[in-house]
Amino acid sequence: MTSITFVWSELGGDPARLAHVSTVVREGALRARLPVRELGRACVGACALAGAELAARRAGLARVPGVRVDDGAVATAFTSERQLSVDGRAPEAFAPLSRLWRTADGWVRTHANYPHHRERLLKALGGLPQDPGAVEAALAERSAREVEDAVYAAGGLAVALRTPEEWAAHEQAAVAARPLIERGRLDGTRARALPPLHGAPLLPAAGVRVLDLTRVLAGPVATRTLALLGADVLRLDAPHLPELPDLHADTGFGKRSALLDLTTDRRAFDELLAAADVVVTGYRPGTLDRFGLSPEALAERRPGLVVAQVSAWGAHGPWGGRRGFDSLVQVATGIAAVEGSAERPGALPAQALDHGTGYLLAAAVLRALTEQSYDGGSRFARVALARTAAWLMEGTGAEEEDGEGGKDREIYVGPEAWLAETDSPLGRLRYALPAVSFDGGPGDWTRPPGPWGSDPTGWASRVERAG
Repeated sequence: MTSITFVWSELGGDPARLAHVSTVVREGALRARLPVRELGRACVGACALAGAELAARRAGLARVPGVRVDDGAVATAFTSERQLSVDGRAPEAFAPLSRLWRTADGWVRTHANYPHHRERLLKALGGLPQDPGAVEAALAERSAREVEDAVYAAGGLAVALRTPEEWAAHEQAAVAARPLIERGRLDGTRARALPPLHGAPLLPAAGVRVLDLTRVLAGPVATRTLALLGADVLRLDAPHLPELPDLHADTGFGKRSALLDLTTDRRAFDELLAAADVVVTGYRPGTLDRFGLSPEALAERRPGLVVAQVSAWGAHGPWGGRRGFDSLVQVATGIAAVEGSAERPGALPAQALDHGTGYLLAAAVLRALTEQSYDGGSRFARVALARTAAWLMEGTGAEEEDGEGGKDREIYVGPEAWLAETDSPLGRLRYALPAVSFDGGPGDWTRPPGPWGSDPTGWASRVERAG
């Protein structure tokens, strides 16, 4: 069931805490055949509750602050990349070659927003020019599974449309049997205690140093959320892999952005790691292991660390090492078939797998920090878009569950009430306000995004730890 009760249980949270959560239900928000609104509410609500719990722990409060989840705020945050504008300019969404295409026997979804993915797609199709008409003609003559295999072999991204039944027969669908949030201890190390909180707003992650090794979109949503809650988040990117400007602007609130090449700047990375509390990675499983960045290796080098990982397909199965994005996972797992028609596949009203999984990952980090304050240990958390997709599909037709502190009901009339504007080094930004909210907590980020890779490679905070 797509409820906060289930998510909080997956996070290992005390069920009594759920009484502190109330909801504003807005009919019409994130409208879909699948329970997207309920998924968003559950992910955001659990994340906010994890933040409130850690804030109470650090501030010495007798009671966990109340959490209020508003479907309007959730719907706006789940479409934050669409709500963004820079000096009045609407964001660039998908590139011309990132779309659904008809094939000889069905449909295929490609993803070519990044130049290197576009080049690999065109190479796999026989060295075609960058012309949608030429790509359309070539794909119309081939089967969807043939295209999927050929593009993957070339290092590109393409996925054949599958029905839920076809996906269930695929070996990768076994990801549904794994926990929604895989989490656990890596060792018995005594954790470094975070200092107590004083004053307002309550920032549960204040002084927590987060190394952000993520890219579009779930990972950056997670670290953007941790930045909202006070963490010192430093995003690191390789100089040869620039981020898409609008997506950087959308997910860069509260963070700093620096460039670092792990193949040549290992000493600089090791210095950052030596003072880090959390490492969040968003690359394919195993990709960073050659740099000594597996959870076990990181915890050995930095005892007491929290390592959080997000991937598209999960860490196991034949697709575990494949690249993937929200739109591709929707097509592969049957979501696009469910949301579409006999004439054409559909899509969710938001990149809900990305956003939902991002909030799940942030919640797992916050819960790990709380658990460390009691019994220490390096910790890991792992989530996957395909596992979130399975959870969403399981919730088809589900009624809203009890276990929350109360519900008000209103009608969703659009995102305007949850949008704000600010000046930034990138220009005048319109952006979605945070959906994660609890009594006494922050209402907005403390800094807007700056240019990609423009910050020094070092920590901003200088907070002493005990222990």
